Amino acid sequence: MDIGSTITRLRKEKGLSREDLGTNAGTSGAVIGRYERNEITPSVEIANKIAKALDVSLDYLVGNNSVIVKDKKILERVEAIANMPDDEQQQIFNVIDALLRDYNAKKAYA
Repeated sequence: MDIGSTITRLRKEKGLSREDLGTNAGTSGAVIGRYERNEITPSVEIANKIAKALDVSLDYLVGNNSVIVKDKKILERVEAIANMPDDEQQQIFNVIDALLRDYNAKKAYA
């Protein structure tokens, strides 16, 4: 999906008008419309402001990430794990992988 379609979808999901999003991102509704139609591409600075206004990461907005993490506690945990030594990270990943495997197995047999 292109950035224009992503902006349009997220804006509508949030119930924002182009003008509202423009105000929140420091630009105008007309410019948001041009982004949505892919007539122009926002600068990194404006794209980041749009992402913040839409409560998504810049990576998600530009299509580099397919997951929206809105739960702040999850983000805090991911950041804490990222700051751990590699061997401790691996232990956590092993536990998470086992839990995910069990969950998927239960789902498959339910």
